[in-house]
Parts: sequence; structure tokens; C-alpha cells
Amino acid sequence: MKRRRAVVIGGGLGGLASGARLGAAGWDVTVCEAGPKFGGKMNTWSKDGFTFDTGPSLITMPWVFRDTFAAAGARFEDHVELLPLDPICEYRFDDGTRFDYGAQLPDWLATLRRIAPGDVEGFFDFMNLGARMFEVSEATFFRRSPFERPSPGEWRAMRHVPLRRGWGNYRKAVDHFFQSPHLRQLFSRYPTYVGSSPYSSPATLAVIPYIEYAFGGYAVSGGLYKIVEGLVAVARGLGVELRTNAKVACIETKNGAAVGVELVSGERLTADVVVVNGDAECTDSLLGKAPRKFRSRSMSGFVQLFGLRKPLAGIREHTVCFSSDYKREFAHIFDEHRFPDDPTVYVNAPGAGDTLFVMANAPGDTDASTVWNTAAVAEARRRVFERLRLGGFPDFQSDIMVEDVWTPARLETAYLTPGGSIYGSDSHGWRNAFLRPSNVNSDVRGVYHVGGTTHPGGGTPTVLMSAAIVARQIGERER
Repeated sequence: MKRRRAVVIGGGLGGLASGARLGAAGWDVTVCEAGPKFGGKMNTWSKDGFTFDTGPSLITMPWVFRDTFAAAGARFEDHVELLPLDPICEYRFDDGTRFDYGAQLPDWLATLRRIAPGDVEGFFDFMNLGARMFEVSEATFFRRSPFERPSPGEWRAMRHVPLRRGWGNYRKAVDHFFQSPHLRQLFSRYPTYVGSSPYSSPATLAVIPYIEYAFGGYAVSGGLYKIVEGLVAVARGLGVELRTNAKVACIETKNGAAVGVELVSGERLTADVVVVNGDAECTDSLLGKAPRKFRSRSMSGFVQLFGLRKPLAGIREHTVCFSSDYKREFAHIFDEHRFPDDPTVYVNAPGAGDTLFVMANAPGDTDASTVWNTAAVAEARRRVFERLRLGGFPDFQSDIMVEDVWTPARLETAYLTPGGSIYGSDSHGWRNAFLRPSNVNSDVRGVYHVGGTTHPGGGTPTVLMSAAIVARQIGERER
């Protein structure tokens, strides 16, 4: 019997995982990556002996990664070594308060009793809310698109949704469980993991801090790009053809169904299915239609990479220096569509501490190429260093040997994501959070969507879940 062919547009994490799963299922697969390297936003940058991860800096839900490799007939541990993080992060506040968010419960409870003894019970109650949301998500949201008909077991699982706190506003839920302003700011940070504001997101996102604490945060020995390298090796071992510098110009259709793609070089590749691993907003353009815009876009980031003359002493692998006014910061980003006057700054210092990944949230819904001129970059850099100074972070500017800057404009160009938005639509309100673009294109048969801008959303584990959903749907639909 003739083997069926699939073309995957985009060699990010979702595209590689989809290609590997389809290859293991017996499909002839070609992955076309527009850029020079695979990995999408999970990538690297190197100069003068310094190497940086330019995307995610930790992972959660390690079983999702193991399941992805296992579906392709491989062992995750043969390619990637996970390093548990403890503490998960150090938090620094504008009033000089600082503490570690310890991964071991006894350590964290000791910290809680020291900084906010009245919030110990609230912490457990908040985690319980997240646990209930996780149980429901595991049985439903993580396994299939909301646009698919639920199974009887999934309907039963929905009965356990915590209606009282689970469907309200995220920040109001945090304020209910915590009285300490420091803990309120800490736990309000988690919607930013999916590019959103805690003041506009649903309380269902309490699942994110629960997952991180219950199952741990992990670094990867040698950097997170090892995950990409592992997937590339596994896919190639299955016979998947992996192409870089192979930008797709359009998806070709016939009688309402995909029949292949055409590259910008003019080469045509036939296909029975086409999987788009890119911003879901751009699929219409590939189909020759006017693009439909998201209701509202998630945040982007202003990222600086620094290679230092000597390692910084006394810093954690992950540090957050919070702004003085969190609500005002998000108003600047989402209401005024500009880089905040006083940004919260995240610093990742992996390994020896002589390479730093420094990030602040930025709007992802502007004309990034116009907004991010030389003066804007310089001013954003100044504000970031001012917040680090106010947070008591060591001054390392005189030791910088290598520096690179990633603005929303650069993200937009490098990863073909409008405005530099990292996660597509934001998660403001239940519709945006749970009715993301479907994994199955509604207009053209045989076109599927995978990645952080589609269901079930942003973040490395959910991108891999997206690949599992797409591979299952192709197996059920394309017989």
C-alpha cells in the first residue's frame, strides 16, 4: 500500500514532535523550516565562546517529554538529562524583601512562616484549587480540542470543576487566598507564563503554579536546546526529512483539500496532509486568504543576553526582580501598548553564572518594526538595569564581553509571529484561554495546526500535547 505523505511547515518544537509522531506511525514526512536552525523559539545563540538558550529556561511536566519520545520509539533520557531546580526561583521586591521559593515543601513552609505566617493555609488552599483544575485538564483539555466531542469520561470529569473560585478573575482569586502583598505579587506572575495579565486572566490558570510546584521545575544539562537536538535525531532515525532554509510560500489546495505546498524557491512538495507549526494567525495567508486577526495578542519580550568576563557570585539560577507597581506595569503593556516604565525583570544564570538571560515583558500587539528603534532599545535597556539595581542584583555592566538584544521586532522577523507576540492570542477571559484556534483547519481539509498559538496553548509541555492531539486527529481522520 502506498505510504501517505505529510508536510510540516515549521521546525519548532511542535513541528518536530508532530513529524516524529507521524514518522513513527508510518507516514512519509518532510519538515520545512524557514530559518537556518530547528527549534523555533526554543533556540540558541553563540558568540566568542558563549552559548545561550534564547527561549524557555526551564521545563515542567517531564512525563510529557518522555511520552513524546516514547511515541517515536525512543527514550527521552538517552538524549536529555533533567536537572531539578531547588530553589525554583529567588524573588526580590521593591521594598528590599527577598526570599527563595523552595522546591522542597519543608523549606518553603519555613519561609512562609517567616514572611507571611497568616498565609500558610491560603497557600495550601490555592494549591488545592490548582490541583482540581489540573485533574480536570488532564482528563479533558490536555487530551483533545474543545471543538471535539467529549467522551463520557470527559463529561464526568467536568463535574469536578471548582466553580466557586475556578472561573473568576485570576488576581481576585490570588487576593482571596493570600494577604501578603509579596505573595500576591509572586503568585500573580504565573499568567505571564502564557503571555497574559493576571488582572485579566481567568482563575483557571491557577493550574500553572500548581503544576510547577507539584511536579517541579527542571533545567537541562547543556541547555534546553538539547531537547530540540534529541527530537531532530529521533525524527531523522525514523526517516523524517528535515529541511532548513526551506520557507513555504503557500499551501496548495484542490477541491477544498490540501494537496501539498510550494516553497519560495518554486519547488513543490505533494502531501496528503499539511501541518502548520507557526502562528495560527498566519495560516490564512498560506492559503491565499486575508488573515484573520486574534481578538487580542499575548505579550512579547525584551530579551538581553550577556556573556560576562567572570561568573556572578551569590545569585540563583533563576531570579525575579519585581516592579514597584504590578498593576501599572500591565496597564502599560496591555492598555497603553508600550514597554513599562518600571518592568519586572527575570534573570536566568545557568551553570557557572557567566552567561545571563535577562527578560522583561513587552507588548506583542504593536507595529514592532516601527516601535523598536534604536532609542527605544536604549531606553528599555536603561529601565531594565535600573530595576536590577533597585532589586539589589549585582552590577555586572563592566564585565560584559558579549551582548545581544532580542526585541519584539526581532522576534517577529525571526519567528514570523505578528507583533513579536510569543503565544498568539492572550488568555484574557475564558474564551481566549480555552477556545484557542482549533488543531483542525475549518476551511481546508487536511490542514492541521500545532504549536503554542493553537490548542492547548503556550509553554513547552502544552506544545508537545498539541503535537499529540494533531497526530491522533490525523490518524482518526486520514484513513
